[in-house]
Amino acid sequence: MTRKLLVAIVSSISLLVPVQASATVDPNWSQTGPNAVKTQILPAHTLYYPATISGRAPVVVWGNGTGAVPGIYSGLLRHLASHGFIVAAANTTMSGTGAEMRAGIDLLATLDQQAASDLYQHVDLDHIGAAGHSQGGQGAINAGADARIDTTIPLQPGPLAAPAKLKGPSLFLSGAADTVVPAALVAGMWQKAPAPTVYASLKDATHMEPTGDGGGFRGVVTAWFKYQLTGNTAAAQEFTGPNCGLCTDAAWTDIRRR
Repeated sequence: MTRKLLVAIVSSISLLVPVQASATVDPNWSQTGPNAVKTQILPAHTLYYPATISGRAPVVVWGNGTGAVPGIYSGLLRHLASHGFIVAAANTTMSGTGAEMRAGIDLLATLDQQAASDLYQHVDLDHIGAAGHSQGGQGAINAGADARIDTTIPLQPGPLAAPAKLKGPSLFLSGAADTVVPAALVAGMWQKAPAPTVYASLKDATHMEPTGDGGGFRGVVTAWFKYQLTGNTAAAQEFTGPNCGLCTDAAWTDIRRR
């Protein structure tokens, strides 16, 4: 066999073998969504929602960290609203029980029936997620025992939670540089959560990473809720399959799925 023929054969074979490209979480999830956002501050909750809603929009209830208020996370919560979610953030610095977050569901159910409300007949009460940071992450887990909540994202959650009681899929997120709620503590809580569940730690992230616009957590949080609450297939690929976006993203470490 001549060298020229060998090269031709190898070239032909290479065309038949798919090349596995390295994957990362799509940066579009971190970009502002297509919707303009409205904010409404009520006595017990601050609402963030798309300025125009066609049909019904899925819900996210949010819990703040200890001593924090929704404005501390306004960039992240507005970001979720820009991607089509109605966000009800509890106006409390103590949201660890989850009761304050569950009250947000009750509020939205009421507004859905009030003709004077922007949210009149626009709240999708069949697709609800819970998320929170620190004590609010603990509250999100505790709220997630409510059958009305379909999925939960605890971000660097406090320890006084009952992950074994979660009713739906969950995404536990830690910061690899978090000295307040160490990554090992979050991983231990994840281990107690019923499947299906995912754990991931963001490299170099301290305990303050989720404040403001959500930092490095923003895109993954958005993709998870789009996957779980809207069935978005592109978002699903960030978490499923052997080469999922999260699994192969260099910004994340210690990815665990069950």
